[in-house]
This record gives sequence, C-alpha cells and structure tokens, in this order.
Amino acid sequence: MKKSILSVVIFAFALVFSSEAFAQSFADLDKSPMDAAAYPSSYRVSDKLVKVVYSRPQLKGRSVSKLAPSGKVWRTGANEAPEITFYKDAMFGGKKVKAGTYTLFTIPGDTEWTVILSTAKNVWGAYFYNESEDVVRVKAKVMKAKKSIDAFSIAFDGKDNAATMYLGWGDVVASVPVKG
Repeated sequence: MKKSILSVVIFAFALVFSSEAFAQSFADLDKSPMDAAAYPSSYRVSDKLVKVVYSRPQLKGRSVSKLAPSGKVWRTGANEAPEITFYKDAMFGGKKVKAGTYTLFTIPGDTEWTVILSTAKNVWGAYFYNESEDVVRVKAKVMKAKKSIDAFSIAFDGKDNAATMYLGWGDVVASVPVKG
C-alpha cells in the first residue's frame, strides 16, 4: 500500500514539475479560417443533402480578381481546395451527381462562373488541378452582391429538397441550384 501511494505521489510530482507536460504549443488562428456550409443548414438536421468544408480568405483591401483571376481555375477559397459532400444522389446545376465527396473548383468570370466537381482528393490550392478528374462542370449565374463581402463565403438557401448554393466574395455572388 505504501509503495502504491509513493508511486502516485512521485508521478504527481513529476507531472506538476515536468516541462514536457506543458510543452504543447498550439498554432495561432488561421488567416483564412475553415468553415462549413450545409443544406439544410440546421445542425439539428441529420438528413442533409449537401455540405461544403472550405477556408475563407479575406480581401483586406485586395481585389477578388487578384486573388481569384477571371478565366483561371481557382481552389474556391484558401488553403486546401474545398470538399463538397452529397449525402444522396443529386442534381447539381442541372447535372446528375452520385452521392459522395468531391473537390470543388471554380473558374470565375465576369458574367458567369464555371463550377467544377472533381474526384481529386486532399488537394492544396489548384496547383495540381487536372481536368481529366472532372466529374461535372456547371455554369453558375453571377449577380452583384447587395453589400461587399470581405471574407469569401458559401451559403445555401432553399425549401424541401431544392436549394441554391451561393458563393459570395467582394461584390460578386455566384449561384448554383442543387436538388435531391
């Protein structure tokens, strides 16, 4: 009994005075924080149609065209290219998509954006984008935002099994219909 009490005391003493126990360092907040958007958006609804996990770059006085140039494949956010998960077979921009997880790329344009679902996984940026991995390409309508959006944002709005995915940044909002 004395031996086990002594062992506990020694262990506790070592834990309190050990720099190893408190040496863990944590990274600062990311400059482009990760976020998620889903439809239905309520976290209490487990029967989702779609969810996107993405990072949110901020303009901070820069232009959208400098960060996401028109006519060039863009990772649709910052850091890793976003992953979009369809929890059931769906129509995305009028095209059939099987349930599963895809990487989301876009090609911004002045009057429309091309939105791409790719089979590529764990992709940093769009540096290694390969068109042969495209599942679908759809056209997104572009409209002017009511007010400037500093942090790139993705949102869904809809009713029942039909929604619209909105991609907003600066004074631009692109939209793609999604239907389950």
